[in-house]
Amino acid sequence: MSPCHPKFPAVRRAAAAAATVALLVPLAAACGDDDDSAGKEGGGAGGKNVRLTVLAASSLTDVFATAEKAYEKEHPGTDLTVSAAGSQELAAQVKQGSPADVLVTADTKTMDGLKAETGAPTVIAKNRLVIATREGNPDRIKGLKDLADRGLKVVLADDTVPVGRYSKEVLDRQGVEVKPVSKEANVRSVQSKVELGEADAGIVYRTDAATAPGKVDAVEIPDAQNAVASYPAATLKGSENDAAAAAFVKWLSGPEAQKILRDAGFQKP
Repeated sequence: MSPCHPKFPAVRRAAAAAATVALLVPLAAACGDDDDSAGKEGGGAGGKNVRLTVLAASSLTDVFATAEKAYEKEHPGTDLTVSAAGSQELAAQVKQGSPADVLVTADTKTMDGLKAETGAPTVIAKNRLVIATREGNPDRIKGLKDLADRGLKVVLADDTVPVGRYSKEVLDRQGVEVKPVSKEANVRSVQSKVELGEADAGIVYRTDAATAPGKVDAVEIPDAQNAVASYPAATLKGSENDAAAAAFVKWLSGPEAQKILRDAGFQKP
């Protein structure tokens, strides 16, 4: 006898209906789960958006702005925030426990002092120094020895900053004594002083001078007198996004990032 037959007991019809509903509920829930999962596709690890904070040396400000856009385009769901400052300032932030995921300094010495806070570093680029002068080089500066002229206003980075240590190294090696009008906290501050006419010259990285065409001129320092700056990158052990941080550090050594660095004037690691 069919369950729909008028003589079919009412109780049995109710039981059949309840059983049907019980079967449909888990199926509907499963469909809902699939929709939710599909909506998360394209995000970061585990289908979730990932926010990465990258602490980068001041001399990487412009090139990392380009790298940031390229990485986010290639990795939908990953949001990069680049915080640039002098390497010594970044080191202080790391030691104070500031939340961040990746660190890139302008020297290996600073990175080596943070072994307890970082993963194994990888050098991603190198750089060299130049003398930045006012546009047109009105003082006709030709080399390091000219910076000893007491009539020149020369600005350098502080000795605690990588570019400051490199500058002291090359000047000492050539026996050039410079009396700077100021010592700055990072390389961008040195260049800014020259751009604004507050100094006649300063020692900066080649890549920094290249970011200000028409504002400063760059006087090359011969390789035999120059210093090579190395840029190590490492994950931070305090990161809450270990896998994503490691992926970014690895990407920095890959072909796309290396092309971006080369185009900005950085040398191969």
